[in-house]
Amino acid sequence: MACLLILGVSNVQAQYFGRNKPNYENFDFKVYQTPNFEIYHYLKNQEVLDRLANDAEQWYLLHQNVLKDTIVKRNPLLFYNNHADFQQTNAISGSIGVGTGGVTEAFKNRVVMPLAMSNQQTHHVLGHEMVHAFQYNMIIRGDSTSLQNLGNLPLWMVEGLAEYMSIGRVDPHTAMWMRDAVINDDIPSLKDLNNFGKYFPYRYGQVFWSFLTGLMGDEIIEPFFLGVARDGFDRTSIRLLGMKEKDLSKLWVESFKKHFSTYLNDEQTGVIGKAVITDENGGRLNISPEISPNGRYVIFLSEKDLFSTDLFLADVRSGKIIRKVASASRDGHIDDFSYIESSGTWSPNSREFAFVGISKGDNILIIKDVESGKTVKEVRLKEVPAFSNPAWSPDGDNIVVTGLVDGQVDLYAYNVKTNKVTQITNDNYSEMHPSWSADGKKLIFSTDALSQQRGRTDGKWHFNIASLDVVSGMATNYDVFAGADNLNPLEDPDGNIVFLSNRDGFRNLYRLEPSSGQVYQLTNLKTGVSGITHFAPAISIDRNRNRLLYTHFSDGSYKVYVARPEDFLNKSVDPADVDMTPAKLITLNKQAPLLVNKQLAQIDRIEDIPESEFKQIDYKPKFKLDYIGGGAGVGVGTSNTFGTNSGAAGGVDALFSDILGNNQFFTSLSLNGEITDFGGAAAYINRNHRITYGASLSHLPYRSFFLGNSGLDVLEANGGDFQVIADTFYIRRLFEQKASVFAAYPLSTTMRFEANASASRYSSRLDQYVNYYQPFAVGGQQFVRGNYINQEREKVDSGDGFGLYTVGAAMVGDNASFGLTAPLNGQRYRLGFDRYLGEFNFTGVTADYRKYQFLKPVSLAFRAMHYGRYGGNSEDLFPLYLGSPWYIRGLNSQNAVEIFARNNRSFDELVGSKILVGNFEVRMPFTGPEQIALIKSGLLLSDLNLFVDAGVAWYDFDQFKGSGELPGRFVNAKPIVTTGVSLRVNLFGAMIVEPYYARPLMQDSKWVFGVNFVPGW
Repeated sequence: MACLLILGVSNVQAQYFGRNKPNYENFDFKVYQTPNFEIYHYLKNQEVLDRLANDAEQWYLLHQNVLKDTIVKRNPLLFYNNHADFQQTNAISGSIGVGTGGVTEAFKNRVVMPLAMSNQQTHHVLGHEMVHAFQYNMIIRGDSTSLQNLGNLPLWMVEGLAEYMSIGRVDPHTAMWMRDAVINDDIPSLKDLNNFGKYFPYRYGQVFWSFLTGLMGDEIIEPFFLGVARDGFDRTSIRLLGMKEKDLSKLWVESFKKHFSTYLNDEQTGVIGKAVITDENGGRLNISPEISPNGRYVIFLSEKDLFSTDLFLADVRSGKIIRKVASASRDGHIDDFSYIESSGTWSPNSREFAFVGISKGDNILIIKDVESGKTVKEVRLKEVPAFSNPAWSPDGDNIVVTGLVDGQVDLYAYNVKTNKVTQITNDNYSEMHPSWSADGKKLIFSTDALSQQRGRTDGKWHFNIASLDVVSGMATNYDVFAGADNLNPLEDPDGNIVFLSNRDGFRNLYRLEPSSGQVYQLTNLKTGVSGITHFAPAISIDRNRNRLLYTHFSDGSYKVYVARPEDFLNKSVDPADVDMTPAKLITLNKQAPLLVNKQLAQIDRIEDIPESEFKQIDYKPKFKLDYIGGGAGVGVGTSNTFGTNSGAAGGVDALFSDILGNNQFFTSLSLNGEITDFGGAAAYINRNHRITYGASLSHLPYRSFFLGNSGLDVLEANGGDFQVIADTFYIRRLFEQKASVFAAYPLSTTMRFEANASASRYSSRLDQYVNYYQPFAVGGQQFVRGNYINQEREKVDSGDGFGLYTVGAAMVGDNASFGLTAPLNGQRYRLGFDRYLGEFNFTGVTADYRKYQFLKPVSLAFRAMHYGRYGGNSEDLFPLYLGSPWYIRGLNSQNAVEIFARNNRSFDELVGSKILVGNFEVRMPFTGPEQIALIKSGLLLSDLNLFVDAGVAWYDFDQFKGSGELPGRFVNAKPIVTTGVSLRVNLFGAMIVEPYYARPLMQDSKWVFGVNFVPGW
């Protein structure tokens, strides 16, 4: 869930590298109108649609009561049937990761989200994003605020408020995070919260709003939020709370520590069992462990290699990482893994492993041979486009998954031998985390059935444990810990059910004996057993050797432990004992009126809106203005060179789009100087289909200045001749009128084919300026300029215009992962050509390959690049210059001339119509986040680089012969090599600066200092 501002439009032509966002499918959107919303959807399930409509209206009412705001027009809600569909949306520009549950954008106030894998998750995300819709409406359309005021709001305030208003102040998962901060003495000040790379803004922001409202009541939310947007945090805190930010921060830290320390006691045990995967042999994120049926191996998800979350195989006994099983960055046709709330499953013979991936807009079931790493099968379940948490049956025939079809979550079985898919459950409840009994006769899972039947607790549907007889289809719900989330159930060797529950406000392991109904608590941890979210699977059982693996959250990281039954507490507890007191967030003033929690507790009392108030309406694109901005100014200036001139400067940009973002139109107008310096461009992009295409028109002026003659002249005035000094200079304007079309066909998120064509007309205007001065004699025939007399301006002949026509195509691949200032892992390539016709007639060829291999703590980077102009009059153009620091560092022009002369070589070796460049760098992340950098820093991001640059430039291949007569002005083509060290610095994301110290590998060369102003290649 995120808030995005879309201030521009992607230009397909300008993207040399970069990943893609393919439209694998065309969705037939319909519009469902409610009193306050226009719901854009392609659901076929009317019952789900009506439920979403009522949920939206409920959230509108709840948020309106707290924020005291009304969204005047019907707010657009865009629902996608699942997350893989959502990742293809054009309503939000840029890539959408698997962890993004929804997005609200500012201009159209669109809430864009997928249906989730449970009723509760969908309901929560909708409530969260609806808060953002109100936030934007309050700020952008407020009386004293505008779009710019959003920049005054810290991310943790924005996201934290959305979490607080959609979850409330009872949240075991957030409380677990906060206890961890107390245990590790890492309680952030309010200023520290701006470091959202360390302090997750959703969780800590939620606790801040709980703290503030627990002090002043929920009525403080609206004035405080608007006040910070308008006046900043400190001034608002003084005005509304009577204390400065530093004093409020002090109270926050003290209250934080006191509140969450209350629930830490000596009765709580340490971690039980032996650590298998920690940050020493894995990463900081080691989740969803699955132990093999033979008990020897574990496969888990980890960001061990930093740049992606991959599947790793490890030995359970030693914890040794054996190999990487799968990686989305390595398997180019796989866009990503479903790793946030899903795990994989072993085959009964421990030879194969199945897990969920995302490819071409659908979830796919990937089965890998564990020993070889080869893919045995990739299955696209046509009947079930979205699914998670596969579970392989003991007989090896079926894999059961939690499937999401048309808004309804059910269990489905895929037969490995016949490829047939069978629906197991068919109801309005959400079944998740399926697993098999040892005999294969029963499925055990979590479901919200009892909660749906009884009503929500604290505004949430909760999960109970259930089993289902595979033959009869008879389901049994276990009424244990009602009002708590009981998840990830597994059968142990004795036929009992081990599961996770937050029934005491913590997150611990429990064992249920189905025959007696008795429940035993296995752990009593200070933090908890958890994955990234509390819906993520976090335990696995080895029935063969009677061992259990679990993921423990501690010190901001996730570690995997293994333990035996006798290691656990095995403490008998009452199945009805549920106490969420430790899950409550900070409340300093017990008398503070807390409307949010009160409303959530009574949410089931809100009556549904009659279906008569809902209606289907025709879809209309609603193509309209999203954004307009710019500025202008007029001035008069006087100078000795240009005389007295008036001019204007300014510009305006405008972005138009339709409601789905499939069509975008961008215009830009600018004026810088005189009316002849007016420029403008317009571009249209169509993203309706798999092929993205567009067109653009532009008129662009390019102005240059150069000096002419200067000396004595005679000026005729008032019937006489006067001797003057005349200084002549010229201003040339080159005008480009251009029409272009372009298209891109993405093969995946990392590969695409692109093409373009354009027709341009170039013309010029040359203005001659002559400034006259009184001559002032300084002896003999020497004169200097005296008083300025006047200026003459004349438009002179600038030659004929010409046309230029191009057509080009390229194949582009990019799965590189960017580090602090440059890519550190993966690869990029571009192979393309551009054919030029008209005034110039040649073909430009590009071949560019880059490889990055991260070997912690450094990355090895390699680039091989060729660009050449071939055929026709390609040699008549201004030559390519190999000495640019983008190609080869250490060849600053003055230095290069001297070095080449001392080595009996020609400076002309650096120019040509063709270049070949090779670069090698050892890149060390120097300062930055501790996970990657040598020196920890929250502000300064930099890479220290050792490099070797090499290249050669030429016009004609005869220059490589090394002897004999060369054609025309050419010299022998010889390679040039330099080496050195550089420090790339990321200036707060605005630009990257690279000071370097380099030396050409030539005789008598010297070290040269230079600066680059581009990201690393």
